[in-house]
Amino acid sequence: MDRRLDEEKTIKNIGILSKRIQERFPDSGLNKVCEELIIIAQESKKRAIRFSKPNFSVRILVVIVILISLAVLIYSSNYIKVTADVFTWGEFIQILEAGLNNVILIGATLIFLVTFETRLKRKRALTALYELRAVAHVIDMHQLTKDPSKILTKQVITPSSPNLPFTPYELTRYLNYSSEMLSLVGKIAAIYGENLRDQIVIAAVNEIENLTTGLSRKIWQKIIILNRLHNEINA
Repeated sequence: MDRRLDEEKTIKNIGILSKRIQERFPDSGLNKVCEELIIIAQESKKRAIRFSKPNFSVRILVVIVILISLAVLIYSSNYIKVTADVFTWGEFIQILEAGLNNVILIGATLIFLVTFETRLKRKRALTALYELRAVAHVIDMHQLTKDPSKILTKQVITPSSPNLPFTPYELTRYLNYSSEMLSLVGKIAAIYGENLRDQIVIAAVNEIENLTTGLSRKIWQKIIILNRLHNEINA
């Protein structure tokens, strides 16, 4: 059993969903968002593949900087001369303190350089995840005004009332498509978590999955209300 998320299957599922939306709601904004989601999924796959591989250009640059720093340190140490006749405990403590400070500074610099590649990948992954979070909110905006009670109950329409030219069945499909898209947004986010095992990235992925799950739950509440009203009217 494959225990990894298949990026190709995710992209394929988004493509199938896009066709389903296009066939039923060709002029809807939801259709355009789903088409854009296919592009985002394809870009996410390419980015995730790059994140899973070592960035040799960055690693070579880091090694060069470390070697130059060590060379400068060794070169500078040749100019340090300590004479035994004037070497006092006070001077020893001062030299020891300066040495410890240098060791701490060099250690912090080495840690910064060694983790530079990971932090660079993390920054790019978080930027992509922020984009996915925005897409989730865009999907939610498209279904926000789709109130099921406006279709099956008598109402007073005002000039500012949103247009809702759907039958109960069409509205159910529209809401279902929105829920599926939100679920697929979470799957795209999971691609980054699988290819970049970074705790901060994984936390961001979990945040998006919680967001899409919460938005999808609200959509399904609308579907339940729509079915309940439809059953009451037809009873």
